[in-house]
Amino acid sequence: MGERAGGWRATRLVRMESHAISSWDIPDAALLDAYSQAVVDATDRVRPSVVHLQVRGPGGRRGATGSGFVFTRDGLVLTNQHVVNGAREVVAALPNGETCRARTVGEDEHTDLAVLRIVADDVVPVTFGDSAALKAGQVAIAIGSPFGFETTVTTGVVSALGRSMRSRSGRLIDEIIQTDAALNPGNSGGPLATSRGAVVGVNTMVIAGAQGLCFAIGANTAQWVAARLIKDGRVRRAMLGVSAQPARVPRATARALGLAVEGGVLVAEVERGSPADFAGLARGDVIVAIDAESIGGVDAMHRALGEERIGRPCQVRVLRAGAVREVIVVPREVAG
Repeated sequence: MGERAGGWRATRLVRMESHAISSWDIPDAALLDAYSQAVVDATDRVRPSVVHLQVRGPGGRRGATGSGFVFTRDGLVLTNQHVVNGAREVVAALPNGETCRARTVGEDEHTDLAVLRIVADDVVPVTFGDSAALKAGQVAIAIGSPFGFETTVTTGVVSALGRSMRSRSGRLIDEIIQTDAALNPGNSGGPLATSRGAVVGVNTMVIAGAQGLCFAIGANTAQWVAARLIKDGRVRRAMLGVSAQPARVPRATARALGLAVEGGVLVAEVERGSPADFAGLARGDVIVAIDAESIGGVDAMHRALGEERIGRPCQVRVLRAGAVREVIVVPREVAG
């Protein structure tokens, strides 16, 4: 029995080795592994939607180049605001070789996003994925035009989620995706896609001198901003009219006053004639809540002052002279 069993195992091994050796005779296309095939399939789905943007500034001077992607059947294109900011003319080059002018529909400096419109034949919109459902380690595919090399594909993984970064306006952009898919100048505004070809981000920046530290604005944020740019040409936000800076609330003070906060926003200046001025907010006040929403810092205050609070009375809780005060403020829209 032992010899027969051993002989059977040896015969099985020989057959397995023979099968492995014979696989080299299969055509190359059939040897693509699952990872490579997934990248190829995803690229084939997304690349027809990607456009190369050439920007000309005042006086016809050649400006930035960047990327974008079509996201509606009537030719709306999503890209980064810093790519088209101040542009006199934007020309979009499509993967089929067609070129056309792109008209700016709206820009939002605070999230570094812009929507353009092109008129071209047979545009192919991307399919968006849910950026909130991403997992660290998931395959990430970036498509764009680094240094003008159109429809370049790079791959990596989602390195981290939930990052925040500062826009040029000074506001934080939340829910940023970190990836090690290589990005270079010209990739800005291009899509970040999953292995299924769903666009989950807008590639936006790298850290100079770093290796494999690249960032994309989440698709959920991008769609929210794009909807408002299409509707109003801008994202409407509320403002109080104060110059503010972070403030620490001593733990003993918070405990004594029954506050569940460790920080707030110090009012450094009050703009004359502003909603804060009319409401009686004063220099030295520390804002700790707006409509019962805790305000732990300046960025939290910016997030709390969304479109829904424009023209609506809000209850602002402040610390003043060691006591808690409630002030009713009616925020107005940020100009521009």
